[in-house]
Amino acid sequence: MNISSRARWVLLALACVTGPQAAISQTTTPPPAAPPVTPSTAPQQPATTPPATAPQSASPAQPNSTSPTGSTAAPQSSTPVLQPRADQDPQDGTTFTLHRGVNEVDLIFTVMGKDGHFVANLQQQNFGLLDDGRPPQHVLRFTQQTNLPLRVGIMLDTSSSIRQRFEFEQQAATDFLLQVLHPADRAFVEGFDVQINVAQDFTNRIDMLDTGIRRLRPGGGTALFDSLYRTCKDQMLTLQQDSEVRKAIVLVSDGDDDYSRVLETEAIKMCQRAETIVYTISTNVGPSRDKGDDVLQQISDATGGQTFYPQRIDDVAIGFRNIEEELRSQYLLVYEPADFKRDGSFRTIYLHSLDPRYGVRAKKGYFSPHE
Repeated sequence: MNISSRARWVLLALACVTGPQAAISQTTTPPPAAPPVTPSTAPQQPATTPPATAPQSASPAQPNSTSPTGSTAAPQSSTPVLQPRADQDPQDGTTFTLHRGVNEVDLIFTVMGKDGHFVANLQQQNFGLLDDGRPPQHVLRFTQQTNLPLRVGIMLDTSSSIRQRFEFEQQAATDFLLQVLHPADRAFVEGFDVQINVAQDFTNRIDMLDTGIRRLRPGGGTALFDSLYRTCKDQMLTLQQDSEVRKAIVLVSDGDDDYSRVLETEAIKMCQRAETIVYTISTNVGPSRDKGDDVLQQISDATGGQTFYPQRIDDVAIGFRNIEEELRSQYLLVYEPADFKRDGSFRTIYLHSLDPRYGVRAKKGYFSPHE
């Protein structure tokens, strides 16, 4: 009994020792059995990793909600100006700004019928366009604009040659501003002979503009080209605006110049750099045009404006009214030119109506920006 009882105790002790070992072996056995599962769990691990990285790649794309992730390059190259600006990330914003500065051209133009009246409600397909001899790469926008805010400069010739006609110029200029200025518009007034006299800077107040006009006095020589050059450079080229505006100058003169150091071509180029339309009103009243009238015509044609030739000095006001009507009846074409180079060169524009009944008036070209 003692031997058997001892044997029993030994067997129980062994069972206690081998039992935990068996339990350990049972718990350690599943990991070896897990390898068949590991391939299935291994794909799950990479599958769980992308969600971890996906938010990182999606977070920059979230601000640019208009374009899906992975396809942002295509919208930037096709229609960059239609993409949001303020909410893009720094990298995309830098690329967008560069692309827009190089590629986008705003072309303002007027369409008139043979009867001299403005033609409205035309579509993009009614026109043909060549930029530097090539069709545009993309047309981004085509709209008819009738109420775009204006930034208008009134340049009155105050030289001795127009002394007898000056009062008509003053009255017509005031009447024009009374008709044309809306709450969002701004205008300035200046007189010029051998020097420029800015009688009133940009404002919307008619009383201040009228006071500036009345302060001007005629006398001296005529530096027409110098004055136009400096006005576009100082007043229009430096104009800073948060929204889209239309820049125009109304130049009232006989077109004679006997004092300028700047050439006519240089004055025109500065107007083109400032993207300013120049309308000219001749104060030469007579049966035939003279050399000064041709000068005024060349300036307005090159910048997309128009020249008016009143038959009587009292009709100067008619020219102002026609300009007011035209400024509210224009089209805007925004496009990306083909083969564009950021080298500061002058690029010609040829825009025409496919319908021979209509004539198109637009600027003759523009300067590409420098690098």
